[in-house]
Amino acid sequence: MARTTISLPDDLLKRIKVLAAERGTSMAGFIREAVEEKAAARRPMPRSIGIAESSGPGYTARDAGDIHFEPRTWRSS
Repeated sequence: MARTTISLPDDLLKRIKVLAAERGTSMAGFIREAVEEKAAARRPMPRSIGIAESSGPGYTARDAGDIHFEPRTWRSS
């Protein structure tokens, strides 16, 4: 197992010490478990996003200011 050094604010370090003691584990074990949970919860972005060309006129939000809407009247003149 590799060793590493992290910097924590004093108040967070105190909370970790208390929580680790309540669980009957070391600070290292508590932090390791928290990091493992966080890493396991990360879902990678689907690889399919952004690889296909979309159909349609190709309007984007950038073009929105160039499009002028002309409302139609309900009745014919």
